[in-house]
Amino acid sequence: MSERPPGVLVLVIGPSGVGKDTLIGGARKALDGDKRFSFVRRLVTRPADIDLEDHVSLDVAEFARAAAAGRFALTWQAHGLDYALPIGVDTDLALGRVVVANISRHAVPQAIAKYPHCRVLQVSAEISLRAERLATRGRENRDQIVARLAREGAALPADVSPIVIDNSSSIGIGVTAFVMALRQIAQE
Repeated sequence: MSERPPGVLVLVIGPSGVGKDTLIGGARKALDGDKRFSFVRRLVTRPADIDLEDHVSLDVAEFARAAAAGRFALTWQAHGLDYALPIGVDTDLALGRVVVANISRHAVPQAIAKYPHCRVLQVSAEISLRAERLATRGRENRDQIVARLAREGAALPADVSPIVIDNSSSIGIGVTAFVMALRQIAQE
């Protein structure tokens, strides 16, 4: 009997407002029932708002206890918040699944160091569309949105070649491109 091939951790990155959670949610629905794929809900020290971002909310003390207990596969900080992927990521990868996770760009080197079988899906969108989406989200005022849009993301490691998904068109087109990329990764 041959050994099960390792799974692939798909790191979904992109600046705020490009629609990462929308694409991940659409792909989750489109691939429902396909056991090759696992979609991870990250844990964040921010109150949950299912309409804006699909995550599990923990307060700072809960997060620290969970980290100390080894319940996280990967942790990072961004924008004054703590983020983590649950330890179940390791199980899904051991089962050979394509594990899809929304992470911060600056956490990519850490993720690749721990999980060498990674692919990066970089989501982009026109800046005017991002501004509109961020305003609709209602988390920040106009000046904060302008500052967020002006901020450059961390550079990816030189040896990382992301698959780029432009999410400037309709949700349907973006989700279709995202699903096609995931299916391609599953076939590699």
